[in-house]
Amino acid sequence: MKYYIGIDIGTSSVKLTCIDENAKVAGESSKEYKIEEPKSGWKEIDPEKWIKGMEEAFAELFETIDPKKVEAIGVTGQMHTVIFVDREGKSIRPALMWNDTRTANLIPKLREKIQMIDEVSYISSIISTGSPAANLFWLSQYEEENFAKIQKFIIGPDYIAYRLTGNIQTDYCEASTSSLCDLKTGAWSEEIRRLLEFPRDIYPEIKGTCEVCGTVTKQWQEKFHFKQDVKVLTGTGDNPAAAIATGCFAKGYPVLSLGTSGVLMYPKKKINFEVKGKNILFSMDGKDVLILVQGVVQSTGSSLAWWVKNTLQADDFMEETTGVDLKHLGENELMFYPHLVGDKTIYQDPELRGSFVGIGTDTTRKEMTIAVMEGIAFAVRQLVSVMGVSKEELARLKVTGGGSKNEVWMQILADVLNTKVEQLESGAGAGYGIALCAAAAGDENLSMNDLIEQTVSIKNTFIPRQYNRELYEQKYQKYLRVYDALKHIYQE
Repeated sequence: MKYYIGIDIGTSSVKLTCIDENAKVAGESSKEYKIEEPKSGWKEIDPEKWIKGMEEAFAELFETIDPKKVEAIGVTGQMHTVIFVDREGKSIRPALMWNDTRTANLIPKLREKIQMIDEVSYISSIISTGSPAANLFWLSQYEEENFAKIQKFIIGPDYIAYRLTGNIQTDYCEASTSSLCDLKTGAWSEEIRRLLEFPRDIYPEIKGTCEVCGTVTKQWQEKFHFKQDVKVLTGTGDNPAAAIATGCFAKGYPVLSLGTSGVLMYPKKKINFEVKGKNILFSMDGKDVLILVQGVVQSTGSSLAWWVKNTLQADDFMEETTGVDLKHLGENELMFYPHLVGDKTIYQDPELRGSFVGIGTDTTRKEMTIAVMEGIAFAVRQLVSVMGVSKEELARLKVTGGGSKNEVWMQILADVLNTKVEQLESGAGAGYGIALCAAAAGDENLSMNDLIEQTVSIKNTFIPRQYNRELYEQKYQKYLRVYDALKHIYQE
């Protein structure tokens, strides 16, 4: 039996997914870690925490899996997070994370300057807090000594590939979402580089996701008894990896991933800069480049976690919706505005925050829980609208991620979006997707299309109901007025 491992470096944990040559999950392990928040809005992590977590997860995985049978490893994880390494290959300071907002005051000026460069003016609508471009620029302005030490910047999961092989590179996904890349050419933008005054040699090489970046070094071979020639792929960000696992690329349908954030993605043949959403370049082999359009509601699972775990002090998410009468969904007047940590796609407003609207003395715990789920569904509907997803495209929507396991939430989505919603079998996540890539790259007898065909399956289908759909239509129109109301309340 041959094995292929997918490593997913998430915001709060590292997850390993090991599959066999039949694409069946043979083993899984995970380890949690914590990020640092030294100031309000600052989110950092020592990337060595990822390495320590990966080592512990490897040790746990290899209690049941023979490491000598591992053929290839793929890496994926949080996009945008940027690591700075010096000439000795060591991290200079903690990595600046994708959800760090310290650059909020810099973004308007950066957008204004970029708009003046005709060739790449569209990047002005892409750059945001957390972008590698913005975080690198912040470092150059506020930590000049650290910036001067940079040999290479590394984006997210690329750090894992680097530590496993000693080689530094990135893929088209990480490059194209960095605000440093010209999406029209798929190469680093010389115009942006000159504008931000970054040295040319700190940029990593751009490669295809399934291209081999190297083999596991002797250090790791000895530590975990790997074979000498275990391949490590270049890898990609978590959303393209999830798009692979869910069949989004292969089948061409939109996928909504309900995790910490809610990510809507769908493949396109060409870039349309007229609609909102991040255009991600993706390439398996470094030659044929595809486009994945991505939009995000930043607080989805995190909104529900804030309500259930932090506020209600409860652990069982499912228990909070037990006994909910699906027939009466939409009747509750209470509304929840879910943008607890700002917005990147719909309004591009990092200062935006959430609210409950319409609380009364008769408001119940369950009504508030349902309102949180409804508010997130309304945000997804607005995201669908601003991203220009057609009714025909939306009719093929698939939903994955931890939030998709709640059937009440899935029915709310179907009613709010007024479309069929298909719930994917659990397990079709980023780690599984990059493990499929490792299998396809590690064995010439395995076809990616065949692997996808035999692994993607629908668990359940939810159909919109007229009564509830009409109630949600009225409620959604009210929801759309919340943003202007909040801006009016908090304006200086």
